[in-house]
Parts: sequence; structure tokens; C-alpha cells
Amino acid sequence: MQTELNKFVCALAEFYARETFLFEKDLGERTLTHRLAVRLEQHFPGWEVDCDYNRLGERTLRLPRGSIVSTDDHLGKSIYPDIVVHQRAIPNNLLAIEVRKAANHQPPEHDQHKLRALTDPDLWFAYWIGVYLVLGKTSVVSDVYTGGVIDQALSSWLAGRIRDAGLGVG
Repeated sequence: MQTELNKFVCALAEFYARETFLFEKDLGERTLTHRLAVRLEQHFPGWEVDCDYNRLGERTLRLPRGSIVSTDDHLGKSIYPDIVVHQRAIPNNLLAIEVRKAANHQPPEHDQHKLRALTDPDLWFAYWIGVYLVLGKTSVVSDVYTGGVIDQALSSWLAGRIRDAGLGVG
């Protein structure tokens, strides 16, 4: 997992180096998400990188009945991860990323619930790794999810890698 997270950190460092305009003009999360996805594509050859992708092969990405995890649609069924690194046709799910701006004062529970569900090995669409990412103008905060829970060891390791990349941890 550290290999994939190292690729993620490299893409994040490139994103911050090249996209300062986005932060200076206080552009929205979707713009940040798209530009980060562009950087991620370069580091994950053989994988597709998509934003707001709600499919698993031919099926719509939906939560199982009775799930307490919140969703993104008015019917309360579909979920749209901000960024995914996957292979669409197989399907093979590597990395799900939920992005928030540091200035977003909405409670983070919705994104955190999605990452728990997206990485839960007991659900049929499990991603190997989930990353909760809070992007500030000069700081990055993150948590890593594996197996449906926050992985404290990987979260600490990733925070160190982000700090080593000169991105600061707020």
C-alpha cells in the first residue's frame, strides 16, 4: 500500500506545485478534484482515474439495503466518490479519494462514511485504499482507510510522507 500512497504523494506534490492559481482564487472542490485527478493519471499507468464515478462494471455503485452510510443522491442509494483509481471493465478498485477544501465547514462525516463503505471488504465494491484529503492553501490533512476503518499506522506514515514532500500538515 505504501507504493500506491507514494504515487499519490508525488501526484499531490505536483498538484500543489502547478495549481497555485486554484488556491489563490479560492476555486471550488470540484475544480481541485479534477486537477488532482489529472496529476494522478500520470502516476498510475494501466489504471483509469475518474471523478464522480458511480459504476462498478455495468452496475451503478449503490450501497446495500439497510446501510447506515449516507449517499449522494436524492434516492439515498448511489454514491459518487470524488476520485477513483480503478480498472473500469474488470472491475478492479485500487484507490478512492474524498477531497475537501480546508475552508469547507460542513461536517466531514459524509465523506468519512463513504470511505468506510468504499473500503469495507464485506461490501461488493471494496476499494483497496481510501484517502480522506483536506486541501488547504499551505497544508494538507489526510486519513487512510483500509478494511472499512481508518488505518492509523498508514495515516501517520502518509502524514510523514506529505510533510517530507514539503506540503505541510495542518
